[in-house]
Amino acid sequence: MIAFLKGEVADLTENSVVLEINGIGYEVLVPGQVLSMLNGTGRTVKLYTYMQVREDAVVLFGFLSKDDLQMFRMLTGVSGVGPKAGLNVLSSLGTDDLRFAVLSDDAKRIAKTPGIGAKTAQKIILELKDKLDLEDVFEKKFSSGQELPETVSVAGKRAAEDAVQALVALGYGSTEALKAVRLVNPADDMDVEEILKEALKRMAF
Repeated sequence: MIAFLKGEVADLTENSVVLEINGIGYEVLVPGQVLSMLNGTGRTVKLYTYMQVREDAVVLFGFLSKDDLQMFRMLTGVSGVGPKAGLNVLSSLGTDDLRFAVLSDDAKRIAKTPGIGAKTAQKIILELKDKLDLEDVFEKKFSSGQELPETVSVAGKRAAEDAVQALVALGYGSTEALKAVRLVNPADDMDVEEILKEALKRMAF
């Protein structure tokens, strides 16, 4: 099992990266976000990998973080979702937005992925929802610099999280919703409805 590869980007294709390591080129299928970030050859990159062994080939899938790899593994654990379909979903939504789509039952958003129909999108939500924890999702989001003030209590943070989830359910992007709630700077005594109203006011500008 290959856990990760670290090497110089020797070539980029429409959906893969070729890493040169000790004179050997490894072709790794990656999400579109990885290709956009690399934007050329010559740099050194580390990819966490998943290896698919088929009768006719061995295929490597690569991700920039263990978190992305974990979500990919969860996706491919859904019946009817193979590695390439899982890669397409992550290319279309990204790991964080996929989590929010699952938690908010947003099958339409998942179904926008090429090759993923409405039934498969519903199946992804059904099989992954119990495996995702809302607080964990927010912790991952907040750790990227979008955290709520430390002065907010646990109950206050929970209300803020519920307000963000409500905004996502209304069709707003998860990042947009998080920023709006953060701008509210919710006090401990604010309930979900109050936070939601204030966040919507800020999103109107």
